Amino acid sequence: MTTTESNSNYDNLHTMGTEELLTSMNEEDQSVPLAVARSIDQITPLVEEITESMKQCGRLFYIGAGTSGRLGVVDASEIPPTYGLPQNRVIGIIAGGDRAIRQSVEQAEDDPNQAWEDMKVFGARAGDTVIGIAASGRTPYVLGGLKKANQNGLNTGCIVCNEGSMIAAEATYPVEVVVGPEFVTGSTRMKAGTATKLVLNMISTAVMIKLGHVKGNKMVDMQLSNAKLIDRAIRMLMSEIPVDRSEAEQMIHQYGSVRNAIDHYKA
Repeated sequence: MTTTESNSNYDNLHTMGTEELLTSMNEEDQSVPLAVARSIDQITPLVEEITESMKQCGRLFYIGAGTSGRLGVVDASEIPPTYGLPQNRVIGIIAGGDRAIRQSVEQAEDDPNQAWEDMKVFGARAGDTVIGIAASGRTPYVLGGLKKANQNGLNTGCIVCNEGSMIAAEATYPVEVVVGPEFVTGSTRMKAGTATKLVLNMISTAVMIKLGHVKGNKMVDMQLSNAKLIDRAIRMLMSEIPVDRSEAEQMIHQYGSVRNAIDHYKA
């Protein structure tokens, strides 16, 4: 039996009061960052490989099913507005297609050939990187996708929550975050899902920083798509160069990003 399917450390959940349920779940959740910390040595080479690949115009794909697939889609969708990359540089693919983001398409994860077909729609090619996401470490959709990716010269990584899995064995850069039994036995949307989200945050954020999309601690390439982000950009610009708010606002509207405004000021 895999760790993620092993029996919960808690029993008789149906008899617990609300506060006891919440406290017990919180206690379990506190173990997740510690599990992620133990995997940093595995995450590091994956980040470095993705960075070098993307410097050479490679793209990053996430493939997964269910919760794992949804987490990949979320991470990919947040890169363009946060760091200003085009939509097709980080691509999240979920088994069952976009409908599966909102509705369960359970059988979709059992097809070992479909992930590569889904990636081919985006022109997946040698030099790209694909990260297979599967808490169990055995999802056929993900395993088959990584096999095909390896055969076609892509760089491969994975995020799994069990040791010694088939998916980790297939990936060149495996990341194994062993979070232990779930509070509700087998419900990997809980601790495993949280661990996966944390690792995805770490990977994509570290890569974007290393690619130069952060200056100091500021997102200088973020898309200015709403009033909150425009206000943030104005404040960022004022902290970087000696201009008042009115001047900063004018520059942001004129040049379209914090980076461009700074570059034009210093030119």
